[in-house]
Amino acid sequence: QVQLVESGGGVVQAGGSLRLSCAASGRTFNFYTVGWFRQTPGKEREFVAAVTWGSSDAYYANSVKGRCSISRDNAKNTVYLQMNSLKPEDTALYYCAVGWTKIGLMMSTDDYRYWGQGTQVTVSS
Repeated sequence: QVQLVESGGGVVQAGGSLRLSCAASGRTFNFYTVGWFRQTPGKEREFVAAVTWGSSDAYYANSVKGRCSISRDNAKNTVYLQMNSLKPEDTALYYCAVGWTKIGLMMSTDDYRYWGQGTQVTVSS
């Protein structure tokens, strides 16, 4: 099994930046994909970004494209989500998740098997 722990959330003013971290332990393979999702109360969990562990290929939701980037530190088994030019609508609980890589874009919660506990991001105006 894979254990995931998110960190790096906090309160930031609009236009500011945050870097979220997702530390992985347990069984990890280069054919796993790591995704970031976010959720607010009463709303469906929303895809943000994803990257395949064994590659540098990444893709993003249209709502964050150009403002966010995902990266990896293989030595630390950690994936990062750099978030710039933050907006109040980015306020949410952010989760990282892991699933077996499949054909096509993995943008659904059903594509992922393991989930972290979430880290809160609050963007004030």
